[in-house]
Amino acid sequence: MAFNLSQKENLLLQDQKKHEQLCIQKYQSYARQAQDPQLKQLFNSLAQQEQQHLNTINQLLNGQVPNLHQNQQNQQGQNQGQNQNQYLQAAQNMTPGTANQNDIDLCNDMLVTEKYISGTYDNTIFECTNSNARQVLNHIQKEEQQHGEAIFNYLQSQGAYEVQ
Repeated sequence: MAFNLSQKENLLLQDQKKHEQLCIQKYQSYARQAQDPQLKQLFNSLAQQEQQHLNTINQLLNGQVPNLHQNQQNQQGQNQGQNQNQYLQAAQNMTPGTANQNDIDLCNDMLVTEKYISGTYDNTIFECTNSNARQVLNHIQKEEQQHGEAIFNYLQSQGAYEVQ
């Protein structure tokens, strides 16, 4: 379904595109730096999901609203979601405090990044005039929140994030 973007929508989506590119770069870089093999796997999985977000944002910038149901069937998202769930289950069985400080620092940085990006999606969603495009952006924002949850769960399993 094609639609026209307002100047404001275009600018906001361009910002989201830059955010997604940054997330991909950070997750890929942090996957190479992480010592914990499970954390490496999580970061690589999240980088792939961020790439899908970038592809979706590019479609929106081209005036095309992607079909969420078709995208979910065609992409590797189901496998990525399974990998993330497997990781979260494994994280619950980890011995607290076994992650090194560098891995914890990487996670803290990505958690702050995910919080920020989720908030920027909020602004973009409210400014979007096409309801189908809003649904697509809401879907991405929900996944960004899930990324933050996965990182939070890792940190909590390591005793590095205590809820007061």
